[in-house]
Amino acid sequence: MTLDFADPGFLADPYPALAELRERAPLSWHEPTGRFLAAGHAEANAVLRDRRLGRFWTDREPAGVWEPFNTLHRNQMMENEPPVHTRLRGLVASAFARGHVERLGPSLHREAARLLSLAGPELDLLADLAEPLAVTVIAELLGVPQADRHRLRPWSAAIVRMYEVTRTAPDEAAALTACREFADYLGHLAARRRADPRDDLISHLTEAALTGPELVASAILLLNAGHEASVNALGGGVVALMRHRKQWQRLVADRGLLPSAIEEFLRYDPPLHLFVRTAAADVVIGGVTVPAGADVAALLGAANRDPLVFAEPDVFDVGRDPNPHLGFGAGLHFCLGAPLARLEMRAALGALVDRWPGLSLAAEPPQRPTFVLRAFREVRLKG
Repeated sequence: MTLDFADPGFLADPYPALAELRERAPLSWHEPTGRFLAAGHAEANAVLRDRRLGRFWTDREPAGVWEPFNTLHRNQMMENEPPVHTRLRGLVASAFARGHVERLGPSLHREAARLLSLAGPELDLLADLAEPLAVTVIAELLGVPQADRHRLRPWSAAIVRMYEVTRTAPDEAAALTACREFADYLGHLAARRRADPRDDLISHLTEAALTGPELVASAILLLNAGHEASVNALGGGVVALMRHRKQWQRLVADRGLLPSAIEEFLRYDPPLHLFVRTAAADVVIGGVTVPAGADVAALLGAANRDPLVFAEPDVFDVGRDPNPHLGFGAGLHFCLGAPLARLEMRAALGALVDRWPGLSLAAEPPQRPTFVLRAFREVRLKG
């Protein structure tokens, strides 16, 4: 079969087609995109972990036009392999290890409760809770002043649209503008922190042996990856809870299920569905040879519902254990911000359970017409 990544029916619910693809061939060639697709859990996991498959950034052409985007990605750990990746990840992880995630815990719960206290009898989960909470988390982490925080979400949203299979020319123009403006802003913020250090991640990154472009690229990666993942995973997960009332009632009755519920959010309807690697040498995966130079995409949503790994994979179960999903990736490029994203989602979900145990959908949530980053436009809820 051939997946159509632009088909509205597929985008609304990709899982039946992904299941059919996985059953026919856990790893297969997809002619329209010119890459192999790994739909089985074992195959997708191998794609993410095999060091012969990597991220090898090639500048977009014409280089003069794409310079802001190319500079950003050329200096990100996500787009590099060892030894460059090892150095960048080690330096950023070391700055992260200085208690940044831990110090945000109490304020996250307070901020989630505060945001919900501002809502009326109805709210948009994304605009009223998930997005402002995510911006607050990242802004506090990096040390972005309160007056500038409204600029973060638009920059992030514009840049991540570049990763869609069906992006448009206006999407690309907006992404270039966002890359340029965001990099310029963070460059100036880093300069201020060098002169006047604070207890924030930007200050600690300025003390690391990062070049200016590496520091900016690392900060933007943390915002884009952490922000988009937590917002969209929460949106998809809460919609799943509303559509599976018994699971919501289990959660209301037992807050101890919050951690496993978050993991099920990431498995059942992951916010990131596709991650591409390039073969540096011929690699055999699932009995199929991926030749050197070829691209292969791990389909995370398909892998997360593989019946060879998950019992009743299409069932939404907030108490699922074990749950070896690939929602945060695997191997060398496993999401560095996963602990922070989990903490953020747990705070938001816990606040919803506390305030509105009778929560329900106020309207059917409209889906964004995208596949790589799976998300709703809005999620209207009523208490």
